[in-house]
Formats: sequence, structure tokens, C-alpha cells
Amino acid sequence: MRISEKKPSQYPLLARIIFWAQSKKYGESLVSSKLWGRSPKLLYGVQALYRAIDRGSSPIEPALRALVGVLIARINHCEFCTDIGAALLAERGISSEKLGQLDKFEMGPLFTERERAALAFAKCVTNSGERVQDQLFVRLKRQFTDDEIIELTAIISYQNLSSKFNSALDVPAQGFCDLKANQKRTIT
Repeated sequence: MRISEKKPSQYPLLARIIFWAQSKKYGESLVSSKLWGRSPKLLYGVQALYRAIDRGSSPIEPALRALVGVLIARINHCEFCTDIGAALLAERGISSEKLGQLDKFEMGPLFTERERAALAFAKCVTNSGERVQDQLFVRLKRQFTDDEIIELTAIISYQNLSSKFNSALDVPAQGFCDLKANQKRTIT
């Protein structure tokens, strides 16, 4: 990791409450959040954005949000996001076989056309040198409403923000994807 965490007492109270809540949910606080917490207003903003995007009432199903997140994390070489995303996939009922085929989603028989369209869109948006072509957008509109496309684009944008932040700072995986080895780490 390229930048270290502060001592717990150096974070403001609200940041320490966020870390405590993460410890209850994940078994430990997230290293990534501690780095965001070095600038508390950024931590609060990122937390608010994440809560808005990963809410139960999102029109994008939880498993698809997690699939999109892991694909983007892999593209951006984010060990932390790949780790926590793989744990989310397991929690959300996605098989390890499907996770293993994620990089070949276009040809994988385990993926629905809705998933393929979302993943193709996520891949295109994530690859900065690419531009979303009309053909891809038509494909997307066959599977998603306009409001769902807005939500999906927000999910993709957030995951790019998060994974690029973590990758640039070399935030390590925290071992969340090995849920069998550590049963207290459940992610919902």
C-alpha cells in the first residue's frame, strides 16, 4: 500500500463510526475507507454515493451490480475491489463457475443477454480509449429502461472511481472472497 492509514484516534468521530459499522458488517473495517478517511469530507461523500447506488430499491438486481463491479475491478487491476466483489457475488448466489467465466461473458453460456449487455457497456465505459457506440446502446436499450440505464451508468461510474482510487494506491485484498475460511465475514 502506497499510503498508510492514520492512527484510529486521528480520524474524526463520524469516520470512526463508519469504521465501526464496517467492522460489524465485514468483521473488520475496510482499508480503502481508512484511506478515504484521511480526507473526511471525501469519505462522507463516497459513503453517501455508495449507499445511494447499492440500495435495496435499485432497479438493477444485486447480483448484476456485483458482476459489473468485479469486471470493472479486474479491468482496473484493483485487488481490493475484486476481493470484496467476489465475496458479494457468493453472497448474492453467483456460482464460482460463473465468476470464472466473467472475462468471457460474451461467449459464456451462464450469462443472460441482460447481463451480457450490462457487462459489455461496463467494459466499454471502463476502457477510457473506447466510446459507447450506437450499436451497443441499442443493445442496452433492448434489456434496460432509460431509468435503469441511468442507474447502471452510475454503478459503473462509482466502481471506476473506487477501483481506480484503490489500484492507484495499491490497496490490497482483505481476504473477503474466502468466506468459508472466515465465516464471520458476511457481506449483504
